[in-house]
This record gives sequence, structure tokens and C-alpha cells, in this order.
Amino acid sequence: MTDHRHFDGDTLIIASHNKGKVREIGELLAPFGVKTVSAGDLDLPEPVEDGDNFIANAEIKALAAAKAANLPALSDDSGLEVSALDGEPGIYSARWGGPEKDFTLAMTKVNEAIGDKEDRTANFTCALTLAWPDGHTESFEGKVFGNITWPMRGDQGFGYDPFFIPDGFKITFGEMDPTQKHAMSHRADAFKQLIAACFQK
Repeated sequence: MTDHRHFDGDTLIIASHNKGKVREIGELLAPFGVKTVSAGDLDLPEPVEDGDNFIANAEIKALAAAKAANLPALSDDSGLEVSALDGEPGIYSARWGGPEKDFTLAMTKVNEAIGDKEDRTANFTCALTLAWPDGHTESFEGKVFGNITWPMRGDQGFGYDPFFIPDGFKITFGEMDPTQKHAMSHRADAFKQLIAACFQK
């Protein structure tokens, strides 16, 4: 078993400019007494995400923020993978929303791309990377499976939440209480792995 590096600081940079994502990660970290500051609040530049998978992009973002702020940084790269679209939009999930990252537009485009295909199964994937200024990284990946529904439903969460129904439920992530979503989401799955490896003694 690989020894993981333990996080022993009190401040962690959240390497994201997405306020919904920053809020969700901050809530997940709150029980551990960690102060979080977002890359957006520090006006850190957003690096070019040119990796070919979620973990590669998470590492790019975490390392850029850790080195720029000289503090450990946690990044998340996540997206929706639709079976009928061969895993698209995947790592390009935000880009389907255009320059403004309009997720209503993105969901409309995904639904139109699925068209009349019967298979509407999909999954969210989340890669989390914890990086230190010396270049060390720890990465973890989580998933949650479900189906795409249309029209969109609910105003909770963010991103593609309003049209994703997780397996075993009849409501979308957009209709679900955030506490319930936190307990079972792709981000929660990756987060549990991160906490067990890097935060718990």
C-alpha cells in the first residue's frame, strides 16, 4: 500500500473559480477545521487545462494554484459522461455551455445530442488532486451513476444537476437537498478517498 502524504496545515487553496464548486468543497472540508480560500478570491490565473482525462486536468489546476500561492491546493475536475454520446461531454462539460459556461445551454445541447436514443444512462466523474508547492500530488477519482431526464428539474446544486437522476432515486440532483447530495455524489466518493488518505491520522 502506498503511503500518502498527510495534510497538516490549516489553510487550503481551492483551485477553482466556480463558486458553486468552491462552496460545495468548503462544506465538505468544514468538519476538519480547514480554512479554505478560493483561487478566484486570490485572483490566481486559471491555467490551461490541456490534460486528456479528469485526473490530468485536476493535477494541472492544483499544481498551478499551489505554486502561485505557496500553499497546498485542492482542485476538482469533474464532468458528465453520457453513454449514448460515447462519454461526452466528459472533460469538456463546462465548454458545452459556451464562453459564458451557461449550463442551461449545455444541458439543452446534451439532450438534443442524445435525441431519440433509448439509452439515457450517464455518470458524473470527479477527480480531486491535493498538491503541495514542492510539486507533490495526491489524486483520487469518484463516480456516481444515473440517468438523464428532460425537462430540467430543480434549482439546487449547480452545473448539470437539474437533469441527472442518480440510480435509486426519482428526483434530480437539482431537486435534492444539498446534504443528501453531498452524502452520495461523485465528489463525495472522491472526497471520502481523499480524507481517508490525507486528512485522517
